[in-house]
Amino acid sequence: MRVLHGVWACVWFVMNVGCMGRFVVEKNSLRVTSPPELRDTYECAIGNFGVPQYGGTMVGLVMYPKSNHKSCNKFSDQDISFESKAGGRPVFLLADRGDCYFTLKAWNAQMTGAAALLVSDDRVEPLITMDTPEGQNAREDYLQNITIPSALISKTLGDNIKKALSDGEMVTINLDWRESLPHPDDRVEYEFWTNSNDECGPKCDNQIEFVKSFKGVAQILEQKGYTRFMPHYITWYCPQAFILSKQCQSQCINNGRYCAPDPDGDFNKGYSGKDVVVQNLRQACFFRVANESGKPWLWWDYVTDFAIRCPMKENMYNKECADTVINSLGVDLSLVDNCIGDPNADEENPVLTTEQDAQVGTGSRGDVTILPTLLINNRQYRGKLDRGAVLKAICSGFEETTEPAICLSKDVETNECLENNGGCWQDKAANLTACKDTFRGRVCECPIVRGVKLSGDGYTHCEASGALRCGINNGGCWRKTQDGRAYSACVDDRTKGCVCPPGFRGDGVNNCEDVDECRERLACQCPQCKCKNTWGSYDCSCSGNLLYMREHDTCISKNFNTDINWGFVSIIIIALAAAGYALYQYRIRRYMASEIRAIMAQYMPLDDQPEVPNHVPHGEV
Repeated sequence: MRVLHGVWACVWFVMNVGCMGRFVVEKNSLRVTSPPELRDTYECAIGNFGVPQYGGTMVGLVMYPKSNHKSCNKFSDQDISFESKAGGRPVFLLADRGDCYFTLKAWNAQMTGAAALLVSDDRVEPLITMDTPEGQNAREDYLQNITIPSALISKTLGDNIKKALSDGEMVTINLDWRESLPHPDDRVEYEFWTNSNDECGPKCDNQIEFVKSFKGVAQILEQKGYTRFMPHYITWYCPQAFILSKQCQSQCINNGRYCAPDPDGDFNKGYSGKDVVVQNLRQACFFRVANESGKPWLWWDYVTDFAIRCPMKENMYNKECADTVINSLGVDLSLVDNCIGDPNADEENPVLTTEQDAQVGTGSRGDVTILPTLLINNRQYRGKLDRGAVLKAICSGFEETTEPAICLSKDVETNECLENNGGCWQDKAANLTACKDTFRGRVCECPIVRGVKLSGDGYTHCEASGALRCGINNGGCWRKTQDGRAYSACVDDRTKGCVCPPGFRGDGVNNCEDVDECRERLACQCPQCKCKNTWGSYDCSCSGNLLYMREHDTCISKNFNTDINWGFVSIIIIALAAAGYALYQYRIRRYMASEIRAIMAQYMPLDDQPEVPNHVPHGEV
C-alpha cells in the first residue's frame, strides 16, 4: 500500500504542479457595521460544508466564548447557549482555528444555537477553503446534518474582533452572499463533477442521494430552458514511468491515459479503477447522445436508475446492466458504444481528453480537484450537497426578476412583498402592485397589466399610458357613478393625463367636482328659461307653451314652430314640382322641334341652311 500511495502522490503532483493548476478559494463579503473603528468590508472564505445563504444576507452579533475557544468540545457540557431570544439578533460564534476539524467546530456551534460560524485563522496567510475531512473521518454522522454557514476570516480581523469584544464593544456583522455567484442573465449554466463509483464511502453515498433528490428539479429547469447543465468526470493519467505497474494496469484505460482510484483500495478483488473509468465514460457518452437528441435531462434518469439497478455491492456494476438501463430510456445504444470506443486502444479518447482539459481552471474558476464539485455560472459552489441548498445557489444565479417560479416558492425564499407590500406602490382597489418578488429580495417596478405598461418610479406612483390605458385602473384618473350616471376623467385618445369631463371641474386625478351651471349662470339664461342643476349637467325648461332649444339657449313656440315648418316644407315641395314640370315641358318641345327639322331637311333646304349645289361647272376642279 505504501507503493500505491507513493504512485498516486506522484500522480497528483503531476496533475497539480505539472499542469500549473490553481485552486480558487470562493469568497463572500463580510461587513462589520459596529464598532465604528472596525466598520469596513472584508473578505472571508466560504466553508465547503453547511448551507451558505447564496443570494441572501445575514446580520448577527459576534460572540467569543470565554472557554472552548476552538469549539472542539460541546458547549452544552458548560451550560452555554447561543440561541437568540425573541426579538434578538442571531449569534455568530467566533472560534479559533486548530485542534479539530472545521466541521466539528461548526457542528458544536450549531448545537449550541449559533446561526453561523466564523473561524479565525491562526496564521497570517491567504484565505483557504475549509473542507470536510477525508478517509475514515468522513464517516462522522454529523457531517450531513450541518446546516449553518461557515466562513474563515483572517487572523488580523479575528484578533481585532476579539479585542473589541474584550473592551466591551458590541460587534455586529453582515454576511453577504448576494455576489458570491455571478447572475448575468435569465439562464443559469452549471456543471456537476461526479463519479459513477458507489463504494467510496459517505461522499459517494451523498452524491447518489443528491442526484435522486435533485433529479425532478433539474429536469424541470432544463426542459423549460431555465438552465444549461453539463455533467463531468475527473480522471488523471498515469506517469510514464509507472504505465506497466500493477497499479496503473488495474486503474487505467487507453494505456495509462485515463485513470481512477480502485473503489475499495484492493487491487486483487472487487471492481477496479479501470471499471470506474469505463462507467464514467459511459455516463458521459450517454449525456452526449441524449443532448444531441434534444433531451439532455435524461442523464438524470440514467444515473439514478444505474445507481439503483447496477450497484457494486450486488455485482451489477457492468456493461450488461448499464445497457439494460440505456435501452429502457429509449436512447440509441449503438451511438453510446461508438462514443465509448475501445478502452484497450493505445490512443486518446476524445471524450475523456475533453474532460481532463475541462478540469483545469480558466479565468476566475480554479481547477476541479474535489469530488463532488458543483460549478454555477463558472464559479465553484461551496456548501452541503443538498437539494434545497443547491437549488438556492442556482436560483441566485438568475438575473433579478427572471427567476423561474420554483425559485420563489416559500420553501426556497421569503416573499418580501407580503409585508407592507415591500414599501412599493399599490392600488388596493384595482389589486395592482409594483412590488415584484425576486430571489435576492423585492424590487419596486411598475407592472404590465393586460398589455398596458404602467410607468412611474414604482415607489410612490404608477400610471397607465398609451392606448387602452383607460381599461387599466381607469388610467389612474378620477371616476365616479352617481344617480345612475357614470363619469370618467380618462380619455382613451390621450396617451396620458386626466381631464375632468364637461360639467365637472378639478385635477382629474383625485377629484372632479360638479359645476353648478345655474348658479354660475353658464347656461339656461334666457328670460323664459327655468334652470335646475343636476350632477354633471343641468335641466332647463321654458314657461308656458314654449320649447327650449339647448344649442341656442332660447325658448320658442311649439305651435309656431310646427306651422312654420310644415308650411315651409309645403312651399318647397310645390316649388320644386312646378320647376320640374316646366323643365320637363321645355325639354320635350326642344326634342320634338329638333326631330321635325331633321326630317324636313332631308327633302328641302331650310331657310337657315345654305343651298348646296348638286353639279360642278365645266373647267372647275
